[in-house]
Amino acid sequence: MKPAVFLDKDGTLLDDVPYNVDPARMRLAAGARDALATFARMNVPVVVISNQSGVALGKFAEAALVDVERKLHALAAECGARLAGVYWCPHHPQGTVTRYACACDCRKPAPGMIQRAARELGLDLQRSWFVGDILDDIEAGHRAGCRAVLIDNGNETLWQRGPLREPDAIAKDMSEAARIIGRAWHETEIAT
Repeated sequence: MKPAVFLDKDGTLLDDVPYNVDPARMRLAAGARDALATFARMNVPVVVISNQSGVALGKFAEAALVDVERKLHALAAECGARLAGVYWCPHHPQGTVTRYACACDCRKPAPGMIQRAARELGLDLQRSWFVGDILDDIEAGHRAGCRAVLIDNGNETLWQRGPLREPDAIAKDMSEAARIIGRAWHETEIAT
C-alpha cells in the first residue's frame, strides 16, 4: 500500500469561490501548480476530498459535479500530474434537498471520504498526509490516521481548537505544503 496526499478542493487546490460548479471559473490556488508538479515527481497518489453541501442546500444538482471533476483532472494534467481519485460529500444536516439533508460519516470533519478512498485505492493512511485550509480538514485527516498540513490563507475563521484539530504543519500555500510533505517522507526513508 502506498501513502497518498489528500487535498481539500476549495481554498486549497482551487481558489475559494463558494458553491462554484462552473469549470470556467475554476482556478488553481496559490502554489497549487508547483505542488501538483512536485507530487507528480514524487510519484505519490493525489486524491481530492471535498464537502459539496451545495447539493444538499439546493444550490446545484449533484450531476454538476461531473464537469467539476473533469476540470480538476484537466488542471492536474496541465501540471504534469494525475489525480488518483476525487471524492465528494453532497450532504448537509440542514439541507433543503431531502435526499441529502442528513448527518453522515463522509462530511468533513468525519473521515469517511478519506477511508473510502484508502479502501478503493489501496492507500496507507498512516503514511499519508491531508492538506486543507480549515481545521475541519485537519480533523478529518487526523481522524483517518493521516498527518495534516493547514494552508493558512485566512479561510479558517472559527479556530475551534481540539486535539484532532492541531495541524502537524502550517504552510502559506500549496507549494510550501508540498515541500513540507516531501521533507517528512525523505526523513522517514532515511530513518528506515
